[in-house]
Amino acid sequence: MQDNLRGTGEVLALDIGGTKIAGALVRADGSIPARAQRPTPATAGSKAMINSMLEVIAEILDSGTFRPEGLGLGSAGVIDPRTAKVLSATDTILGWAGTDLAGQLGTRTGLEVRAVNDVHAHGLGEARFGAGVGSSDMLLIAVGTGIGGAYLHHGQLVSGSHHVAGHTGHIDSVYAFGLPCSCGRTAHVEAIGSGPAIYWHYQRLANNPTVKNTREVAQLAQAGDEHAHTALSIGGMAVGSAAASLANVLDPQTLVLAGGMAEAGPIWWEAVHAGFVASAIDALAQTPLLPATLGTDAALLGAASLFWNEEFEENVNVA
Repeated sequence: MQDNLRGTGEVLALDIGGTKIAGALVRADGSIPARAQRPTPATAGSKAMINSMLEVIAEILDSGTFRPEGLGLGSAGVIDPRTAKVLSATDTILGWAGTDLAGQLGTRTGLEVRAVNDVHAHGLGEARFGAGVGSSDMLLIAVGTGIGGAYLHHGQLVSGSHHVAGHTGHIDSVYAFGLPCSCGRTAHVEAIGSGPAIYWHYQRLANNPTVKNTREVAQLAQAGDEHAHTALSIGGMAVGSAAASLANVLDPQTLVLAGGMAEAGPIWWEAVHAGFVASAIDALAQTPLLPATLGTDAALLGAASLFWNEEFEENVNVA
């Protein structure tokens, strides 16, 4: 890769998910002067995806006088950060596996392209601009439709030998015994602690078709509904226990929780803390569990920051 950028300090960033492609012009201070987005053509194939990404980029560049010096991507799928290729992907985006992001976007934009997985980008954003600022080692766990994560050691993303590090949802969980997971196996934490899993746990307990989603379950729990409280609490305990298992191995300075469930309210957070304390070894029981602060901007900031590694290393506390 080229040396870190020293020119305009402007980078184009894209967050590529199953429902939308969000884009932004990001500056090195974390400001975002321009944005655009398009629906993800998830069933139309890789060529349509690239064209939609180029449309987002064009709209951003047409909105002002910008001189980006790179294109950073956070994308669904397993991404090789060395080549910016999609190594594998689920059917959420058809034909996405095998896409050469650097080759197809670099030639069309004239920019160097760097890419990581979208949750990895989220972790980078929170580490460099959000809840993890100042932490040498940060573990982010994102709990929403699924459960993913990102680990930064001395400020640098650890993606693993196969670039799949962070699949937090696929840790075995005693709370999920016998429950099927999205990966095809059973008893993983995602099967009891993700947003949809909490909803279906509630339905197994209450069989209440008038409740349509996990947000309503959280509201019912807050209002005193026993079944909703049980589903939400057990889901939170499972996430906290999984977070502790990872902390016991990785010893992060800070643990950040992101995703839709991080906004589920105090019952969920209390359960996460209880699960964490019950499973963490004594030396780690006081590890800070912090809510993410950047929302959906985290992945955009993280993708852009792929061009600012050196500047980040100079400011992180590695003591």
